[in-house]
Amino acid sequence: MSIQESRHLAQRLLAYEAVAGENSEPAESAAFRVCAKLRRPLITLAGVAGFRSLLSRALTLAKAEAPSLSAVQIAADGSLKDLDALEPQTDKEQARDAGAILIAQLIGLLLTFIGEGLTLRLVQDVWPEAAFDGRVSEKRGMLERTR
Repeated sequence: MSIQESRHLAQRLLAYEAVAGENSEPAESAAFRVCAKLRRPLITLAGVAGFRSLLSRALTLAKAEAPSLSAVQIAADGSLKDLDALEPQTDKEQARDAGAILIAQLIGLLLTFIGEGLTLRLVQDVWPEAAFDGRVSEKRGMLERTR
């Protein structure tokens, strides 16, 4: 999976969470929800310190492309803090792009460290109602496998 493909997957996850977020907590950004959902299985896999290191590296890499992420911090438990601070200092589109860059960097690191198969399986485990097999299409706001 290339960098472009990891960005595409990140955008799909964010789109999926944006649709899901319309029915839940709209104040939370889609990027926050994606990180929170990936956090649980990755802590199981690598521990809190391992996940924090991975997310910290992804955040550092993402800040090079999206300086507005400089306000974001990682809490001791591996959760993101101050992601809401993106919106006041940037417009919604820039905040959405910054979130996509962060998620793409995290996915890229996962691909490097655990490989494509395990990364996609992890994504499928977290979002079982969506299919991510590298050939994903958007239908009615949901992600479904293309045939």
